[in-house]
Amino acid sequence: MVKSYLAKANKDRKYEHSKTFGLISSASSNALWVPEEDLQSAALRHSGAGKALVGADEEVLCWDVKKGELLSRWRDKDCVAEVTTISQSNADPDVFAVGYGDGTIRIWDARIATVIVSFNGHRSAVTVLAFGSDGSRLASGSKDTDIIVWDLVAEVGLYKLRGHENQITGLQFLQHHSDEEDRGDEVQLVNGESLTNGNVDQPGFLLTTSKDARIKIWSLESQYCIETHIAQSNGECWALALSPDGAGCVTAGNDGELKVWSIDIRGLMKSATQIKVTAEHAFLRERGFLHRQGKDRTIGVTFHPRGKYIAAHGSEKAVELWRIRSESEVQKTLARKRKRRREKLLAAKDGTVKDRLVNGDDGPDNLATADVTDVIVPYVVVRTSGKVRSVDWSRRRSSKAIQLLSANTNNELELYSVSTKQSERKTQTEEPPDYSRTYAVDLPGHRTDVRSVALSSDDRMLASSSNGSLKIWNVRTQNCIRTLDCGYALCSSFLPGDKIVVVGNRNGELELFDIASSTLIDTVKAHEGPIWTLHVHPDGRSMATGSADKSAKFFNFEVVQEEIPGTQQTSARFKLVHTRTLKVSDDILSLRFSPDSRLVALSLLDNTVKVFFTDSLKLFLNLYGHKLPVLNMDISYDSKLIVTCSADKNVRLWGLDFGDCHKAFFAHQDSIMQVAFVPHNRDGNGHHFFSASKDRVIKYWDGDKFEQIQKLEGHHGEIWAMTVSRTGEFLVTASHDKSIRIWQQTNEQIFLEEEREKELEELYEGTLATSLEQDDDPEGEKAEVAPAGKQTSETLMAGEKIVEALELGIADLETMREWNRARSLQSNLAPPDRHPIFLYTNVSAEAHVLNVIQKIKAAALQDALLVLPFTQVPALFTFLQIWAEKQWNIPLTCRVLFFVLKIHHKQIVASKTMRPMLDGIRQHLRRALQRQKDEMGFNLAALKFVGTQMREKGSKDYVDEALWEEEDPSKGKKKRGFIAVA
Repeated sequence: MVKSYLAKANKDRKYEHSKTFGLISSASSNALWVPEEDLQSAALRHSGAGKALVGADEEVLCWDVKKGELLSRWRDKDCVAEVTTISQSNADPDVFAVGYGDGTIRIWDARIATVIVSFNGHRSAVTVLAFGSDGSRLASGSKDTDIIVWDLVAEVGLYKLRGHENQITGLQFLQHHSDEEDRGDEVQLVNGESLTNGNVDQPGFLLTTSKDARIKIWSLESQYCIETHIAQSNGECWALALSPDGAGCVTAGNDGELKVWSIDIRGLMKSATQIKVTAEHAFLRERGFLHRQGKDRTIGVTFHPRGKYIAAHGSEKAVELWRIRSESEVQKTLARKRKRRREKLLAAKDGTVKDRLVNGDDGPDNLATADVTDVIVPYVVVRTSGKVRSVDWSRRRSSKAIQLLSANTNNELELYSVSTKQSERKTQTEEPPDYSRTYAVDLPGHRTDVRSVALSSDDRMLASSSNGSLKIWNVRTQNCIRTLDCGYALCSSFLPGDKIVVVGNRNGELELFDIASSTLIDTVKAHEGPIWTLHVHPDGRSMATGSADKSAKFFNFEVVQEEIPGTQQTSARFKLVHTRTLKVSDDILSLRFSPDSRLVALSLLDNTVKVFFTDSLKLFLNLYGHKLPVLNMDISYDSKLIVTCSADKNVRLWGLDFGDCHKAFFAHQDSIMQVAFVPHNRDGNGHHFFSASKDRVIKYWDGDKFEQIQKLEGHHGEIWAMTVSRTGEFLVTASHDKSIRIWQQTNEQIFLEEEREKELEELYEGTLATSLEQDDDPEGEKAEVAPAGKQTSETLMAGEKIVEALELGIADLETMREWNRARSLQSNLAPPDRHPIFLYTNVSAEAHVLNVIQKIKAAALQDALLVLPFTQVPALFTFLQIWAEKQWNIPLTCRVLFFVLKIHHKQIVASKTMRPMLDGIRQHLRRALQRQKDEMGFNLAALKFVGTQMREKGSKDYVDEALWEEEDPSKGKKKRGFIAVA
């Protein structure tokens, strides 16, 4: 019988991740500003501040910037990797591409918060995404140095571009905005794609930068790099920004250096139609350098949508804005420089000088040759409250000021409003423009890591404390109901009655907060060093604290009557009264009372745990065994077991009767920060405990059988704090990733064999994925263009399904052909014995194989077909011929056929048996495609006819009296003018 950890009365049930809160935005992803399109009222639309889309661990959150409310949460249950980049489609503002840390890309529809398409082609985290102008193509760059171009309509990867030698940091499609003089041309260029009069679109160009300090232009038509430059002279290139008109770009690197480039976009587009292009002509030209005030590396640059401002930021608390001067301003600056130069030349007594002045050779006056510092000038430095992770411009049309959305690394979103320059005239006492923080989303999370979490006695409220703030949360709704300022908190607890929270700080103070009135009641200077731990006595009348000053202090809770100054009246006040002090030999890191109040345990910096009697404070037990300090401990409900966790990655179980070590586990891959027993034994699990570590994992253990029951993964940073609910139905953890997570107990049984098998499968799949990701020729030079696929366990399983379906299908085809031949001789012949799949579904073999292939995702189909051995290709061609003859799913049939022909071309050409099969497929396909072509031609003709009729009904001709009277001078006759009025 399978060993189950679910007993008679719902004994151990599985814990699963339930909710995440406390996280506003992750430092791993960028932020996007999105307008509020759903507001009907114009007044409300203008007053709203828009929405912010941010990555938050594995989710994408949509915040209302003005109200600070969470509007929607996008999460794919199959994805556990954190979000690394977000991009919005230019063609459809409701479509977003989201890149993840495992190399996958998901296309989301914001209206329904659902994944439309998912791609998997990169070997490591996606760093940058860019949509084409028509929204049909997506380019992605990754840490694996590859660039992949995806077709969003066919849902496939087109090709992989290899040329960079480090992480891709910038990616832009080059586009040409046609001017008035271009509109009459035969070829109109839009967004890097040439559209002829027949509206036939051709691939364009891609601009990329990388940490290898190179900037490249790629031709997407020929799929090769046509130009390479050194982007930064002093190290890596970290960011790329393309101007809205596509005529220039800015790259950013170390030491606050920005390099400005001009792009000959017109020449680049013309080169696409030329057969020969001269090597001397450079489409990308360096124009000059800009230098930020901050000397750290620049991690983000972006142009304002109107093209007049540039924003750049490093990892400091500032965003620097530059203004691009108008043509008249630049001309005035150049004229002023010319005038100064002339004055200097006139002052010099030299004959050649006067000749230069006579000839007018006194310096450049052309905008194209002007110094970049004359064109782009510093505007203002916006000081933010936290280190900036990314910025995005707010594109509100009604606002006169420019607005900037800043996502900070301290878990905060801010919207700044910067006043714009009203006039081009420069006054003598010109002050820098004003800016103000208009809105901020900061209440639903902590600015720094949460170091302590505590639950109220009824499990309805949660207190989380960090450096500078204490927050009280409603556990059911995950809303923050109180935010209080405190010191650098290291430990916290609710006091009996759940009305007061006590916080222990790093400066040795205890702070008492009243939740109802949101006030600080009292501050007690309890210790000389940091208070690492505190615990309320089981009787609820006192508490104890442990500190780095090598002492544990005991406090009683008392309500004292204090006189109100200037009156005879008194008021009741809650106070902590110090009663006893216990001195020990080293710093105290953790302190726990036993549930029966008999013992108090202290863990010290000398790797030991000392157990004292609570009443007399006499030493009872000394627990030795850990090699590094014990960071936390807990005592079971029956006061018989104590569990300790240490920085040596081990968990030890001890008996409190004699102090013997029952078991030592090598529990985690890093320091274990917290352990906690289940607080009761209602389900017989009172000796089960949880451990949380800096390796981002929580583990559930059986303290009686010394077995690991379950492993909980989900955090993306070190876990600092953990607490278990009084009922044992859920636990709460807080992590370095700024998130607070609730893990809920479900009704699902736990089978240890299943858990072990699952872990082995994950290990196998991870090893398999690593072996599949290895390059075919690690020593040789990589090709510049490669297929966009990536073998995963999913594609391998899909390939195996196709092979299985082909084997069953061919066997069934032979069976049915023999039966049909025999039935022609004997009409009442019984049906043959077919495979149960065909009997159950009542489908033919060709329909079954087609169903199997149709169920495979379009993005994974090519990789699945790569798994097929050549021996299965004749069987596949047999079914392709049947599908072409019956005209079933012609697009899929063609796609499978062309891909198989490409990968097995040499073997197919050498095979004599496949020639007649290919001839048959070709004939059937031509017939099917001709029918589809005729159908489309008929539909187009019908649409043109309907359009002509609509135009005729929607317009009338009339005679203009003024033109009727006007006389034509050339013919001497009156001319009648007709004007069409819609």
